[in-house]
Amino acid sequence: MARPRVRLVVTADDFGYCPRRDEGIVEAFLAGAVTSVSLLVNGAAAESAAELARRHRIPTGLHANLSEGLPVGPARHGVSSLLGPEGFFLGKMGFRKAVAAGDVILTQVREELEAQLSRFRELLGRDPTHVDGHQHVHVLPGVCQVFAEALQTCGVSFTRLPLERGVGGCAWLEAPARSFASAVERDARAAMGPFAHHGLRSTWPPA
Repeated sequence: MARPRVRLVVTADDFGYCPRRDEGIVEAFLAGAVTSVSLLVNGAAAESAAELARRHRIPTGLHANLSEGLPVGPARHGVSSLLGPEGFFLGKMGFRKAVAAGDVILTQVREELEAQLSRFRELLGRDPTHVDGHQHVHVLPGVCQVFAEALQTCGVSFTRLPLERGVGGCAWLEAPARSFASAVERDARAAMGPFAHHGLRSTWPPA
């Protein structure tokens, strides 16, 4: 009996972060080491990265960002639960702490996600092939529900489930990294229900 074919998807995140990183990602794509990219639409090099994606016909998704840099949505123009005093996102751990404390207003998360999807369409002229989360913000409690609803509304079916089994137990990782990996895996498993309910498929089938 023939074994089912498996397609390996290797996605390079942070496309649009900076020109040098983007050059390396394109080189990896042309060499066949990478099969797709995820674009940071609020990245410093987002526009040039989008041009590279078009030129080389790179399958491109959105790397939804709620933790680093500046927003692209309504939060730019006023006070937002997503931002710190200087107007930047709260950071990798800062955003997580704010979500855990109930300080993040989920309607503002939805507005920012929709704005980033809109910006993606402006840059690429089409919908993303997939949407995942910068620093895995898309699987956080509450955020995952809003994320799934937004993707269903715009017709995107694919996302990422960051289930990296065993990473949280790697002795060679420092304790903070192990703790973060374990938390991400726990959140990813909890997000499976909302994702499935809204028709999202993952490139990593859970066991």
